[in-house]
Amino acid sequence: MKIVTVVGARPQFIKAAAVSRVLRRTHQEILVHTGQHYDANMSDVFFEELHIPRPDYALGVGSGTHGRQTGEMLAKVEEVLLTEKPDTVLVYGDTNSTLAGALAASKLCIPVAHVEAGLRSFNRAMPEEQNRVLTDHISTLLFAPTETAVTHLRAEGVTDGVRLVGDVMCDALFYYRDLAERSGNALDMLADILPHAPEIDEKWILATIHRAENTDGIQHLSQILAAFEQMPVPVIFPVHPRTVGLVRTLWRREDYRNIRFVEPVGYLHMLWLAGHARRIVTDSGGLQKEAYLLGVPCVTVREQTEWVETVESGWNTLAHADTADILVKASACTPTAPRPPFYGDGHAAENITQSLAELIR
Repeated sequence: MKIVTVVGARPQFIKAAAVSRVLRRTHQEILVHTGQHYDANMSDVFFEELHIPRPDYALGVGSGTHGRQTGEMLAKVEEVLLTEKPDTVLVYGDTNSTLAGALAASKLCIPVAHVEAGLRSFNRAMPEEQNRVLTDHISTLLFAPTETAVTHLRAEGVTDGVRLVGDVMCDALFYYRDLAERSGNALDMLADILPHAPEIDEKWILATIHRAENTDGIQHLSQILAAFEQMPVPVIFPVHPRTVGLVRTLWRREDYRNIRFVEPVGYLHMLWLAGHARRIVTDSGGLQKEAYLLGVPCVTVREQTEWVETVESGWNTLAHADTADILVKASACTPTAPRPPFYGDGHAAENITQSLAELIR
């Protein structure tokens, strides 16, 4: 069976690493990288350290408005599909690359398989929510990571092709966690760009902020950074490329001493930093879930989250993009409840591969 996999963003590289490792044992996979994340620290390093096969096609789309970026991806993915004529197109998550890959396949009547189907924040103003809903409704196979995701799909009348497979990020974390520990102290790697690394003394909060609602202007980001500056321990903040300009603008206006701004780091070092952090403060979907799996309390600077289980279990707390609210939530987030295995047992990739084979048969 020939499968074209479309990826383009950092979280998708990690998910694809978990699935491709199993998929390629029995099937032919053609990997397409749209170029949505084109920065070397957000792209190349993942293919190297996670041993992901190099893309067969690198489309080089890059940044742009949502419409322009998605349209250019759609046109270029369509060319690949016309050349390769795959049995299935596999897409991940909720990015513009996801929607473009799914639309291109659907227009050519090629079955679409969607990994992380059924996730909902119920905020249609989020580009990610638009992408995931549209992709689900044109997919043939919908690989749901949780029972909640299956319930969401059923509520929308989507039942055919839905498979509860578990979460591929769980597969990746279990597989790479020991390797991350063996990779060594991530603070050593950061020493060159972390001016006060010795002062951290392995007590820190790990933060990532990149969502449009938090970075489309300085109002929200300035409130978030003010909260980081007042945290009781240093905040290590790998800065996403889309956020660099705003951070520099605010840095020129404010004297940040508690925040350690660093370049994006690879998955293994990020996993190490997350696993040893006192808290995680983020607006990333994937990092919320990784915090839960690692047993690290998390504060999510968003009004909604698609990973509702992490909130309901008490290990994740939603906060407004407001200095006082973030500080209160970070201080109060001290969960003691158990962490049920909502996201599976680390065998989602095997379940996905089996379902794909059944689809072709």
